[in-house]
Parts: sequence; structure tokens; C-alpha cells
Amino acid sequence: MTAYTATVTVRLKRGVLDPEAETTKQALERLGFELEELRSADRFEVDLEADSADDARERADEMAERLLANPTIHDYDVEVAER
Repeated sequence: MTAYTATVTVRLKRGVLDPEAETTKQALERLGFELEELRSADRFEVDLEADSADDARERADEMAERLLANPTIHDYDVEVAER
């Protein structure tokens, strides 16, 4: 078994209201920053043991599907790195 860190980034799908991002975008624009779009995201880092990077990715995908993300309103990405 090898130690891996799986990083799961969860964000709202395009078209789903994101009040946190909208408020932050407005504040940045008041500070003089020009933005086309801003989306908020949550990032989870999971340390785990697995036989391979593919196995670690599969487990992180299952975690995202079952708990970390709501597939109806969220998209998510999984990145895996050996520790």
C-alpha cells in the first residue's frame, strides 16, 4: 500500500446561484478589479492508503459522489498525488 493525498474540489454547476461568489465578486469590483465571473469552491484533502493512484482516485470519486458533492448541483474534480 502506498500513501496518497486525494484533493477533491467541489463547485456549483454553472447556472446554479452562488451568493457567496456574487458577494465576493461585487466586493472585488468595488476595489477596482475587473472580473468576468467568479465561482466559489470547497476543497477537501484526503490522506489515504491505496494499492495505486487509480485506486485512490476511485475511492475519492466514491467519497465525492456519496457525501462531498451533490451531483444535482455540484461538479467536482479529483487530483491524486503520492505522499
